[in-house]
Formats: sequence, C-alpha cells, structure tokens
Amino acid sequence: MTGYRHPFPLRWNDNDQYGHMNNAVYYEAMDTAVNTWMVHRAGLEVSGPVIGVARASSCEFLASASFPERLEVDVAVARLGRTSITWDLAVLREGAPDRGEPVALGTFTHVFVGRDDRRPVPVPEAIRSAVVEHLEVLATA
Repeated sequence: MTGYRHPFPLRWNDNDQYGHMNNAVYYEAMDTAVNTWMVHRAGLEVSGPVIGVARASSCEFLASASFPERLEVDVAVARLGRTSITWDLAVLREGAPDRGEPVALGTFTHVFVGRDDRRPVPVPEAIRSAVVEHLEVLATA
C-alpha cells in the first residue's frame, strides 16, 4: 500500500488567541487532504453529477501545533461502504514516521449523492478502485 500524505504547512492566521492551531483548522486540514486526494488521485469531478457530502466528522486532539510548523495529513480508509467512505486520518508533524506521535486523529464520512437530487448513489467506480489500489482499507461493507 502506498498511502497518501498531504502537506499542510500552517499559516499565521491558523493560530488562535492562545498561540496554537485553532480547532477548526484541523478539520480544514483533513477535509483538504481527502478532497485533494479524490480530485487528483481518484478522478472526482467537482462539477460532475456525483458529489461527496459530509455526513459525520470527529477529531481527537492529542498535541499542540502552531505556525510556522509544517504538518501532514495521513489518509487511510476506516470503512469503504456501498454509498459512503469513512476516512481514517492522522495529522502529523512533517516527516513523522507512519502514524507516529500524531497531533490529532480524525474521521470524516462522505456519502456520495447525485448533485441535483441529493439522493445516495454508489461510490463512483473510479474512486472505489483508487481507494482499494492506493490506500489502506480497514473495513468494507
């Protein structure tokens, strides 16, 4: 499995008044990593007939980070379902070993729906194939 790590260098405005990365920025990092992977590695057409909408997300904050640190988001799949993918994500300091000492651990569930009717549809085959071929999948349904 080759996996995917998405770089996420912190910006000045990512710090909050306490001098560390604001909680919402962790979600931005995870969402950006997943969607970048789907667009560039799995062929998601952002203006296409099928889109992924967020159904659920969570984040466990384990350590503090702040500008000017450079982080990475490690992307894996907790569950590959018929109409959804639950992403298994680790926010790491740049260059950290595989899942070594994460700053945060998160999940993000996308349900794939028709753009116009917002009804669930199967995970697009290009995305399903890319997930199976390139990412660690912990469970399937």
